[in-house]
Amino acid sequence: MDESQSVGSWRELGRHLGTVVVLAGGVLVGAVNIYLAASLLPTAVADIGGGRLYAWNMTVFLTAQVVATMLVSRTLARRGNIGSYLIGFGVFAVGSVVCAVSPTMPVLLVGRGAQGLGAGLLTGLGFALIYSALPRHLWVRGSALISAMFGLGNFVGPTLGGLFAQFGSWRLAFVVLAVVSGAMAAFVPRVLPSSGRSAVGAIPVPLGSLTLVIGATGAVSVAGILSNEVMMAVFIALALALVMAFVVTEKRSQVRVLPRATYQAGSALRWVYLTIVFLAAGVAVETFLPLFGQRLGGLPPVAAGFFGAALSLGWSVSQVASSSARRQRTVRRLRVAGPGLLAAGFAVLALLQRRDAPLLLVIAWPPILLLAGTGIGLAMPHLSVAAMSSTPNKEEGEKAAAAVATVLTMSTAFGAAVAGLLVNLGGPSTLTSARYLLLGFIAVSALGMLTALRANRLARLTEVRRETETGVEARVEVEQSAGTGR
Repeated sequence: MDESQSVGSWRELGRHLGTVVVLAGGVLVGAVNIYLAASLLPTAVADIGGGRLYAWNMTVFLTAQVVATMLVSRTLARRGNIGSYLIGFGVFAVGSVVCAVSPTMPVLLVGRGAQGLGAGLLTGLGFALIYSALPRHLWVRGSALISAMFGLGNFVGPTLGGLFAQFGSWRLAFVVLAVVSGAMAAFVPRVLPSSGRSAVGAIPVPLGSLTLVIGATGAVSVAGILSNEVMMAVFIALALALVMAFVVTEKRSQVRVLPRATYQAGSALRWVYLTIVFLAAGVAVETFLPLFGQRLGGLPPVAAGFFGAALSLGWSVSQVASSSARRQRTVRRLRVAGPGLLAAGFAVLALLQRRDAPLLLVIAWPPILLLAGTGIGLAMPHLSVAAMSSTPNKEEGEKAAAAVATVLTMSTAFGAAVAGLLVNLGGPSTLTSARYLLLGFIAVSALGMLTALRANRLARLTEVRRETETGVEARVEVEQSAGTGR
């Protein structure tokens, strides 16, 4: 029998408006910063120099962001909801100020690192507090809203960055980020539910796991900025080896970053995380879509920029409809359909790539990208909730929720490096690069379908086992009651 799950309405989510604003605002600040900084950096380099360190801005930011997401559970245990958010907004604001006053590129990199720490903490807190600060039946709505902030950042970030860069006011842009962070921090104590500290805060930091993740993130970030295909492949291989070492270390360690269920046989959680990896990695394609629009479609830069935005738009908008799914059978289908639709969109787009493509063909690209992005939005909120629901233990559930941010951040870094490798392999032909990129991510998305199917199967087996155990317990109680009555 297919059971329905309770899914609250958007209006009901609005009753938690203050909490939702803080959760979504924290994620949005970090997402906007990624694209805003990318738009401002050329202007900043022209002002303070340091062109040879240009690419390290993203490397430093991403590495710090991943590390911070892995410390969310510990920070919550030590500082509680309000204290953790104040730290996140505070560190991000300080980093933004450092960026604003930077006299040289090395100082700017320090600021970018602080921004990454703050943004990572805020992103992880957003997912973790969906678990602890919202009723269970609002988890899907909350996850949809939080995930949509990443797509929204792709619109707001480049727009603001381009506006400030146009007037040569790149420093002012970072000042604005600092002011917004400060305002959000002042808002936090008034709206977030307070939570006490716990003994979990006394657990040592998993330094081994953190070191391996820092190495993997750094390796994949370096791979993304290399032009030599062989060296890029070497660094990607190194990153994968470090990820495998991380998994081995986590399995053997008593102090883990990811929930215990991730490594238990028969658990669906690892497959849920892998599905998120393959789904979120596909977003890396949008980085090169404006390039293809200009060189293959003959579009002006402004028009070509909307091609990348179409993928994020589909991601953001589709989550509103997807979050209304109630029946478990529908939810399981959406988890598989998401990566499938993303792969199908990339496949159609690959077939439509032409050198000097006619205008009618180019006009067809954005709707296809919109449809492909819809695949991410269909599945992502339900995958997040599947992770949160993977264990009845509150502390482990909070850790599972926060780990969604870690997985998303690392997926983005790995996806960007793989995308760069595929584009370079197809060079110098832009057409070949476009086809290599799209074909490669068709395969990545298809893997997401397989992992989603596996996660669904294991989750269903767990449900059946629990129903059987519940039925046996109920029968025993009835028999015991009957025996007592005799």
